[in-house]
Amino acid sequence: AAPHPRAPGRPAYDLRPGSPDLASFPRAQWLKAARRALTAAPYQALDYGDPYGRPELRAALAGYLSRARDVRADPDRIVVCAGFAHGLKLLAEVLRARGARTVAVESYGLDVHTRILSGSGLSTEPLPFDRLGTDPAGLSGADAVLLTPAHQFPMGVPLHRDRRRAVVDWARNTGGLVLEDDYDGEFRYDRQPIGALQGLDPDRVVYLGTASKSLAPGLRLAWMVLPPGLAEEVAAAKGGVDLCGAPDQLTLAEFLTSGAYDRHVRATRLRYRRRRDALVAAVTARAPEARVSGIAAGLHVLLRLPPGTEQSVVQAAHWRGLALHGLARYTHPGARAEPVDALVVGYGTPPDHAWSAALDGLCAVLPG
Repeated sequence: AAPHPRAPGRPAYDLRPGSPDLASFPRAQWLKAARRALTAAPYQALDYGDPYGRPELRAALAGYLSRARDVRADPDRIVVCAGFAHGLKLLAEVLRARGARTVAVESYGLDVHTRILSGSGLSTEPLPFDRLGTDPAGLSGADAVLLTPAHQFPMGVPLHRDRRRAVVDWARNTGGLVLEDDYDGEFRYDRQPIGALQGLDPDRVVYLGTASKSLAPGLRLAWMVLPPGLAEEVAAAKGGVDLCGAPDQLTLAEFLTSGAYDRHVRATRLRYRRRRDALVAAVTARAPEARVSGIAAGLHVLLRLPPGTEQSVVQAAHWRGLALHGLARYTHPGARAEPVDALVVGYGTPPDHAWSAALDGLCAVLPG
């Protein structure tokens, strides 16, 4: 049954975007991979380590990213980091040291990313957004740009092919740098996967990937594929030692090379697709005033609401014990766009046994 109205506190159901179903973490397979990896690892692997990360993981990532995401990766140009935010902070420090002043960002995105850039002394300038995705026409005064081109967060659209080319052309012509956040590249449902932007020009695009959505954010494992020269500067910014645990790096390397990672991704992709289909069907049948978009990929959808209703819906969800975010939370304060009332609904977090009740709670607060 749908949750009853309740006092504010810990939510009964979490529909905020950004996390996978942690109950689906492949514990048994991970333990097997860890046992094999640690048994085969030399004892030197437990030393302070290379700031680039374990060579076993970098080699495994190079092969996987080339095969699955069309990334042109060399192990010597991969730096392992403790999550996307850590990688972005390192890049921001290097950019600032190089004399950069402005990083263009998308009008819609995570405020934690803009805070990281601002904290490193960089200003952020939001780019316009329309049905073709982020518009690169405003890049002229930027030193770098941070994008989610394969599946814009949170609007859910891929960057149009003409704009992908325009972004790369801008970087080549100006010496600018493109920071590509491929946060959910493994999860595509209704169309062929969109290759990474980095494949168009690995000398001007930094590719950033993470295990946070495919496995679990608590692993604190992410990676950057960097242009020549920049890898050395980013590794130096880590402080000369590896800040990520060697055992987990070795385990992930084994997980990738053994095929266990691919099997896990295939299984979770099917599970998330079923959840997405159930969400779309429930909203269409029970809340026809809400329009669903951005459903072809990822772990969230955008629910467009009647004008002026976003805040009331979020508040109603809060009182019913439903954690839910509106689009306003992800809108850059300097964005030049008409206000859009919408919800950003994550369908990755609730475990399978709670998904039906979470949907009931969502539909109960939607207009229509």
